[in-house]
Amino acid sequence: MSRNKMGEPALQFVETLKIENGKLLAADRHQERMERTIRHFFPSLAASVPLLERIVAGNDCKGVCKARVIYGAHGVEKVEYAPYRMRRIGSLQVVVDDGITYDFKSTDRSPLNALLAKRGECDDIIIIKRGLVRDTSFTNLAVYDGSRWMTPRHPLLAGTKRAVLVEKGLVDEADLTADDLKKALKVRLFNAMIDFGEIEVDRSEIRF
Repeated sequence: MSRNKMGEPALQFVETLKIENGKLLAADRHQERMERTIRHFFPSLAASVPLLERIVAGNDCKGVCKARVIYGAHGVEKVEYAPYRMRRIGSLQVVVDDGITYDFKSTDRSPLNALLAKRGECDDIIIIKRGLVRDTSFTNLAVYDGSRWMTPRHPLLAGTKRAVLVEKGLVDEADLTADDLKKALKVRLFNAMIDFGEIEVDRSEIRF
C-alpha cells in the first residue's frame, strides 16, 4: 500500500476492466466512473484524466482477461492483467452492518473483507445496511420474485453492469429487505466481469 508524506495510507482507487481478446468492454462506463472519482478526490487532476482505452491499448490478452487500473493523487499508478476465472458462488450468508460505506471503488476493501469473514461455510455474503439489502462482498445483485428481477435502489457501490441493466429495463430498482430475500425464488450476482445470469443462487442457499 502506498503512503502519503505523513506516512498515512494514500487514497487509491481501481477500475476493474473486462477485456476480451484485447478489446476493452464498457469503456465509457468505466471512464465516467474514474473521472467522477478523480473530480471528487483529486480535483487538480480533473483536466488531465487519461483515457482507459489508451491505458490498456496494446495489451496481449487472449480470451477473457481482468485488468486492474489503480490510480490516486499521482494519476495512474499501476496496471495489472490476469486471465479471468469466475469464482464459484453457490451459497450466501446474510450479514448486517449499519455503518459500512463503499461509495467509491477504493483499493481499501478492509470493511468488506471484515464482513466477508462472517460468511461461515457460505461462499459469499449479502450485506444489509439500515434494514435494506445492498450488495455482496464483490458484486451487485438482483432478486427474482417470480415475475420480475429487482436490484437494490441504494447499493453500496453502483456498478457499471448494474447501470446498463437498469437502463435497459432488465432489472427494476427497489428497496429490498430481508423479508424480500426470504420470499425470493433466486438471486443473481453481477459486476463488470460477470454477466447477468452467469451466477445464480437459489433461495434455499441463502442463510439468515
